[in-house]
Amino acid sequence: MDRPWIMGIINITPDSFYAGSRFSGKKEDFLEIADKMIRDGADILDIGGYSSRPGADEVSVDEELSRVIPAIEIIKKYNPGTLISIDTFRAEVAKEAVGAGADIINDISAGDLDAEMISTVAGLQVPYIAMHMRGNPKNMQHKTDYDDVLLEIVNFFAKKLQIFNKAGIKDVILDPGFGFAKTLEQNYWILKNLSYFKIIQAPILVGISRKSMIYKKLDLTPEESLNATTALHMAALIHGAGILRVHDVKEAKQTVILYNQLYS
Repeated sequence: MDRPWIMGIINITPDSFYAGSRFSGKKEDFLEIADKMIRDGADILDIGGYSSRPGADEVSVDEELSRVIPAIEIIKKYNPGTLISIDTFRAEVAKEAVGAGADIINDISAGDLDAEMISTVAGLQVPYIAMHMRGNPKNMQHKTDYDDVLLEIVNFFAKKLQIFNKAGIKDVILDPGFGFAKTLEQNYWILKNLSYFKIIQAPILVGISRKSMIYKKLDLTPEESLNATTALHMAALIHGAGILRVHDVKEAKQTVILYNQLYS
């Protein structure tokens, strides 16, 4: 990766925190949003069928598959050159999604919530996005006590990379997990010190788009948080983000263009 990439979010869920990222099971919805994101400059489309917001309800494997597989298949049919990541922590869903055309596995648990995930990724030989989180979406916000949040995340990733390498996973992208078992203050500390993670020598994905660290700080709603999100996206790029995971591709692309003008 010789430039920042943009990942567009497509949530096929009824309960994702930002209403603008929720889409129904209609083929027309998948294609319309995918086409717009591609035109606006998305390098990757991230498709998820299980909301990972704090306190999110559980979804069965069958339900998750019924949401994501048709979306992957139809987007790949009409946009075969577009990279698709499957946002799941379940090995079975990951395997089926790659079989349907997904190119990347994006796992919020870095393999901790499904013992079969790491061996599955290794067998599929696809890039793996591993995120730092404690617990699971239901209880993670009760697990925010760190002695040194930066050091603990780095140590977490260092141990994970050894496991991934031993398993045979060749391409790994790391996500510090903004909002996942982190307080608002910890989120901003991680963002301010994002360059600290360069020691790991792996691309860093930043997912802060319209999150509560933004709208709660400014007393806004997610729907009102685009401008502030854009501001923090520039900060993330300056501090070393390799991928921005976003709801608003057009605005993120503009940010990347201006970043490249300033710093390339």
